[in-house]
Amino acid sequence: MIAPFAIESSWPPRLALLAGGLATRLYPLTVDTPKSLVRVAGEPFLAHQLRHFQAQGLREIVICCGHLGDRIEAFAGDGSRFGLSILYSRDGEKPLGTGGALRAALPLLGPRFLVMYGDSWLTQSAESVWNAFVSSERPALMTVCRNDNQWGPSNVDYRRGFILRYDKHRPSPAMHHIDYGLEALTAGVFTRRLPAAFDLSEIWSPLATDGLLAGYEVPGRFYEIGSPAGLRATEAVIAAGPQPMPQDLAPHSDPPPLRPMGVRL
Repeated sequence: MIAPFAIESSWPPRLALLAGGLATRLYPLTVDTPKSLVRVAGEPFLAHQLRHFQAQGLREIVICCGHLGDRIEAFAGDGSRFGLSILYSRDGEKPLGTGGALRAALPLLGPRFLVMYGDSWLTQSAESVWNAFVSSERPALMTVCRNDNQWGPSNVDYRRGFILRYDKHRPSPAMHHIDYGLEALTAGVFTRRLPAAFDLSEIWSPLATDGLLAGYEVPGRFYEIGSPAGLRATEAVIAAGPQPMPQDLAPHSDPPPLRPMGVRL
């Protein structure tokens, strides 16, 4: 048995915002505009996200950008007008994928951090997710919501506080949940040998298999602007004004056994 992972509880951590995608599903809106700056309820989507982060108590954001990233940086600047401090990690000439972009940003993020997708609108308290991560004694935590193939194919086998299997490409009947979009990580999970560009699923799947991926079930759904339908739904939610944050579910029980993986904190 591997000893539990001790995670410092210091709040707030830094948050990595993954905003490097090409956003081809939103063409022609995104031909000359990065997805983060698509207008939603009267202003760029990123403005809504940054104010939401600040209201939740987050203070330091690292934006991982690629396609048209200079426009994102020109808009958000150092973050001071949003009450935040913002740093930037850039893909370079070739897209790095969500996993490669996050790995490249590690020097800016520190040993443990939150990560969220740049096209997501999430109402769950980030602090409650962080506290669950600290309590889990695992090197990573994935938020999930009950999906049953409503908002995309269910890709998570989640049971009582832990992710037993995660697979975007080969779903099974045991999968009733989907990745909600706010995760917590220790930098040590990136010690596996992976190519320069890779998807975060290459991190999640082995962690789940090895009993190292905690889960946090969110009551309710996620919103996103990655598709025209998602954009319309998200705009309606934001235009309606702030909503109460969901109450925590109580999924906890004995964790699955840890299996050796070579993860270092």
